[in-house]
Amino acid sequence: MAKIADIIKYEGDNSTFIWKHPNEDFNSLTQLIVHESQEAIFFMNGQALDLFGPGRHTLETQNIPKLGKALNRTTGGDTPFHCEVYFINKTEQMNIKWGTDSKVQYIEPTYGFPISIGASGEMSLRAEDSRKLLLKLVGTENLLGQQKLVGFFRSFLMTRVKTYIAQVMKANAINIFEIDENLTLFSNSIKNLLVADFADYGVSLEQFFVTNVLKPDGDRQYEKFKELHFRQYADIAEAKLRQQVSVIDAQTEAQKVVIDSQAQATKRAQEGYTYAQERGFDVATEVARNEAVGEFTNMGVGFGTMAGVGGAVGGMVGGMMNEAVNSATAPATPVPPAQPADDMATFKAKVDKLTMMKEAGMISDEEFNTMKAKLLSEII
Repeated sequence: MAKIADIIKYEGDNSTFIWKHPNEDFNSLTQLIVHESQEAIFFMNGQALDLFGPGRHTLETQNIPKLGKALNRTTGGDTPFHCEVYFINKTEQMNIKWGTDSKVQYIEPTYGFPISIGASGEMSLRAEDSRKLLLKLVGTENLLGQQKLVGFFRSFLMTRVKTYIAQVMKANAINIFEIDENLTLFSNSIKNLLVADFADYGVSLEQFFVTNVLKPDGDRQYEKFKELHFRQYADIAEAKLRQQVSVIDAQTEAQKVVIDSQAQATKRAQEGYTYAQERGFDVATEVARNEAVGEFTNMGVGFGTMAGVGGAVGGMVGGMMNEAVNSATAPATPVPPAQPADDMATFKAKVDKLTMMKEAGMISDEEFNTMKAKLLSEII
């Protein structure tokens, strides 16, 4: 029993852009099944009549069972109503390789020397205008896959890409030695220039990536400028590093001073004196160290500075020293003869004061003996 209608649906794979269904000259009322992300073009008598989107469609072909057989006898068994269906896969097809077939000659924009480079990468394409793609590239062929499509585009792609590489590097002043860190900018700029070229054939350039740039490593002129380029950045980095180390050293020394000051302040607080009092001790010690033995006037001045040091103790010691010195150095004035008991009491009191000073470490044994002898000579 002859079929009244056929069912036509896509039977190709996902790497195919356009696929022609093998069933031709099918009967009227044939059912056309179009899946999502697909379109189908119905040809009748050599003309692209209708474009069908996803869904089920009924085709009117003028080929009628039984009646068609009678008509076909006049044409040698062939139907005068020739019909066929092409399916267009509109999914985005990725990982399509591309690469320049020769090196690109251009003038490096930063240093101005001639250079030759090559480039390669990947792109993804999608059928955008089914009718334009079919009529411009496929014609009467049964299949258009990735490799064949790239083959169609190869000649113009190589010409355009090499031209655009030079234009983009010049327009964006991309340094050949810094191109790897600018691959995203490089890729997007070239893609934007290529979009219109692909659109002329009904193809959408979805993604375009430059993944590798072949530089002229080993070329004498290239290596010379490469050394100059990296040397300038190395010198700058070294100078910055030295500056940072100097700052760190200065901060460390400053922190040491702060820590030492805090430790000294804590020590003074624990021992009950201030910085001013400590400086007074230091001055008195220095004066005492430099004064000659027996120079009682200078010693009196030196020990007088102790009056402001050490609170009550400093005042007492300073006063004692000044009194002893003043007594030892004052010019002799006529005084009424003192009673021996009074002289001895005065002498004993002064010797007691000198003894306290010696025990406090304010005078040496030699200084004590000298001043004691001086006092003794005054009462004999």
